[in-house]
Amino acid sequence: MSDLLYRFTFEHFGVRGEIVSLGASWRALLERHDYAPAVRDYLGQAMAAATMLSGTIKFKGSLILQLQGDGPLRTLVAQATERRTIRGMALVAAGDVPAGKLSSAFGDGRLMLTAESPKGERYQGIVALQGDRLADVLEAYFEQSEQLASRLWLAAGGQVAAGVFLQRLPGEQVDDEDWQRVCLLADTLEADELLQLAPREILRRLYHEEDVRLYEPEPVAFRCGCSRERIETALRGMGRREVESIIEERGSVEADCEFCNAHYHFDAVDVAGLFAEGFQATSPGSHH
Repeated sequence: MSDLLYRFTFEHFGVRGEIVSLGASWRALLERHDYAPAVRDYLGQAMAAATMLSGTIKFKGSLILQLQGDGPLRTLVAQATERRTIRGMALVAAGDVPAGKLSSAFGDGRLMLTAESPKGERYQGIVALQGDRLADVLEAYFEQSEQLASRLWLAAGGQVAAGVFLQRLPGEQVDDEDWQRVCLLADTLEADELLQLAPREILRRLYHEEDVRLYEPEPVAFRCGCSRERIETALRGMGRREVESIIEERGSVEADCEFCNAHYHFDAVDVAGLFAEGFQATSPGSHH
């Protein structure tokens, strides 16, 4: 089965891991965007990474992985929540986005990891985009910001996005030999194997001689948090005069979600109701 996040630990030394395979959820995202193959693969790797790293959040909320640069691929965002719902998007400036080295696609840029809770708590770490792969940048982030030895293996294609994550457990002694061994074994994993093999089969192939505890998998699904009600709230925040000036100039207010490509349309009647006294958001007659 795809669209599952597995957690595992090694019984005799302090190393934890996660492995994820995104199938239907990844394809649901791609159905909403026409990304070039290189952009698609960068985004798929980010989606797999965000899904695994969301498992490290110690509170309910979401983890947002964002890359920004001055190259042809300007922005990439991947978001995963503690409910294992995911969404993501990429913005291309102009021209072709080269595959291969991360720096060729993003140019001079940075990676931001942001953890947000529903109560407004927000934690953010930032590192430069140094390294050939997204995995290199994330490993540097954990080394610099969290002081935790971590390794990632990521792959993506048109049907599946997948990843493996290993990390030393904080506060526990781990022999360098044990850590190096589990990482070297994971280094033997080819990208095609990561995309084609089931997570349980990958773990058996890599660690059949290790004592590994595998926990029950968690299902992952594509979900976008946009809604007409949220757009209505944003429009009310702009103020009646500003929104009505848009209606006068353009005849309607249009809004598109960059994550799922949902389109929202507000005409003069909608706007009048929006600012009417006692207005209730998202009335039954609203259209989407």
